[in-house]
Amino acid sequence: MPQFSRDLSRRVAALRPWAAQRRERVSAWTARARARSATPEARQGYRRTALWSGGVVGAVILALGLFLLLFDWNLLRGPIGAFASARLGREVVLAGDLEAKPWSLRPQATVNGLSIGDPEWAGDGKTLEIERLTVQMELLPLFRGRTILTRLELTRPVARLRRDGEGRATWDFSRPGAKDEPVDLPAIRRFIIDGGQLEVIDDQRDLRFSGGVEAQEVRGGDAGFSLTGDGELNGEVFRLRVNGGPLINVNPDEPYPFDVDIRAGATQVTAKGALPEPFDFGRFGLDLTAEGPDLSRLYAITGLALPNTPPYRLSGRLVREGQIYRLDDLGGRLGDSDLSGSLRVDVSDDRPFLSADLSSRRLDLDDLATLFGGAPSVGAGETASEPQKEMARRLRAEQRLFPDATLQVDRIRSMDAELTYRAEAIEAPNLPLRGARVHLTLKDGFLDADEVVFSLPQGAFAGRISLDARPDVPITDLDMRLTRARLEQLLPAAEGGVAPLSGDLLGRVQLRGAGASVHRAFANAEGEALLVVPQGEIREAFAELIGINVTRGLGLLLTDDQSRTPVRCAVAHFKGTKGVLRADHIVFDTGPVLGRGEGEIDLGRERIDFRLDGEPKEPRLIRLMAPVTVSGPMLSPEVGVEAAGAIVQGGLAVALGVVAAPLAALLPFIDPGLAEDAACGALISEARRAGAPAN
Repeated sequence: MPQFSRDLSRRVAALRPWAAQRRERVSAWTARARARSATPEARQGYRRTALWSGGVVGAVILALGLFLLLFDWNLLRGPIGAFASARLGREVVLAGDLEAKPWSLRPQATVNGLSIGDPEWAGDGKTLEIERLTVQMELLPLFRGRTILTRLELTRPVARLRRDGEGRATWDFSRPGAKDEPVDLPAIRRFIIDGGQLEVIDDQRDLRFSGGVEAQEVRGGDAGFSLTGDGELNGEVFRLRVNGGPLINVNPDEPYPFDVDIRAGATQVTAKGALPEPFDFGRFGLDLTAEGPDLSRLYAITGLALPNTPPYRLSGRLVREGQIYRLDDLGGRLGDSDLSGSLRVDVSDDRPFLSADLSSRRLDLDDLATLFGGAPSVGAGETASEPQKEMARRLRAEQRLFPDATLQVDRIRSMDAELTYRAEAIEAPNLPLRGARVHLTLKDGFLDADEVVFSLPQGAFAGRISLDARPDVPITDLDMRLTRARLEQLLPAAEGGVAPLSGDLLGRVQLRGAGASVHRAFANAEGEALLVVPQGEIREAFAELIGINVTRGLGLLLTDDQSRTPVRCAVAHFKGTKGVLRADHIVFDTGPVLGRGEGEIDLGRERIDFRLDGEPKEPRLIRLMAPVTVSGPMLSPEVGVEAAGAIVQGGLAVALGVVAAPLAALLPFIDPGLAEDAACGALISEARRAGAPAN
């Protein structure tokens, strides 16, 4: 470091003589120039030069002024139209007079008969026609880099907007490959639309709108800009109202307040917010409230493929920052369930990407039916729309469980998403569900719910469900397990009684089906299912009736005997083909009786048909050689025996229904994970050899 300092000092010292010489030369030149300019001849020459230059400039300005005053601006219609056509890639015509008032601090231009044609793919129509367009602007703010429009007036504009199924839009003027940027208009102090008409045909969103648009500056009070539109949206009345603050003294540095009211049939969206920088629509914040019969109906307005839901009312803070939309502090209700969380939508790519983190303190389980095109409960105190009530009546009349509403695969293909959902508690009168959590992703038309968990007091019903909407016919895959559940919780006793069955219940179901609705996917399902009770207990009266030991079984029932007998194990293995799950070997081994049976579940017809023969392990005084049967619609199967007689058909059927009917209803939804239990080891090994999904 010392050596470096010494070298630098020597170099600076060497430059000092050269710098001194340069200063002397500059001083000498300055002195000579002052001497020459001090002479009378020099001063007179300077004056002649200044006068000549000023005259030339004045003449140019005068000539330019006369030119602008006398110039026929219509001569520029052709060049302006050609330039605009080249820039926009479609025909632009200025058919009427072109007027200009340039000599003002607020210059103004008026175009009459302006039209912009459709792109080639849309035909020979007109995207926009304006009878008269007037633009006036502030001149001085331009020198500060700001654009302020004093007046923007459109007389009888007609906009015909169309988007086809491939996503091509007539209102898209961007070059191929360019991203669609948010609209950023300058501040407008007086905005007038007189007799406007708007027509929109959007094949992607199934949207049809035709209505009038008016915008007038209202003087007095707090009223300001007003934009109104009335028409039809998908066959329903559509109304748009936008009201903003006064435009007369808009300050580009201050937020511009506005509120919005959109109504489409029974759907209503209201918002109140502000543009931080008028009129940059790429950034704003507003408080939003939306309510309606079904969230999926917002697709035509938002372009988001939201799920079917019961009637809803939700609110939150909507913020836009360029290509990102955020809905924070989301809260409200879907049907009879509460919902809270946040949403984020990124529209910078070809398809919007929705990410959501949602939760419920209490989930009403029947509200989930709407997600699959079904209907929630419609009893007293339940929330459902009129179409959902009608669907519920139809399904009930047909004794069907699976809805046949067609899945709108084009909407699923139109966006990507990632969702996390949690429910702290679940309202399910007939099931002991405690909570739920779901994580799913949607990418390129493939929806993967890789984590679906419903927790029980003991154990859980969990697995994975996917929907591939990329093929012409969607394909659904389901793999769900029931682990460590308890029979006495799934089949509780009547009030004050003892549960008819107790013990572990385990199960698994693996199905794959093609179909554009839940019903059609199940009707074509292939796969397997397994149900196992490794060990447990059953009320002895029911065990005897499986046998059919009339004297002992009825005697125990009539005396209200609560004696229990072991369930050594129970196994039912199903194989599914073309929507029919068939079990050729059902085993139900109790202390006094060994039950063997067979049966099937027809998912397409939604019917079940089971037969169970009981063989007593000890001699019985009276025993009917009649199998127990469970058959009929899945929602309401009937239990009976294949023998005549009032006692058998009446008393025994009612008694057996306590156990057999609920058990039959659970068969398609369960399977094991306790293969090591000794009581059922041999049966499970046999099922494995037969190909059962016992792992």
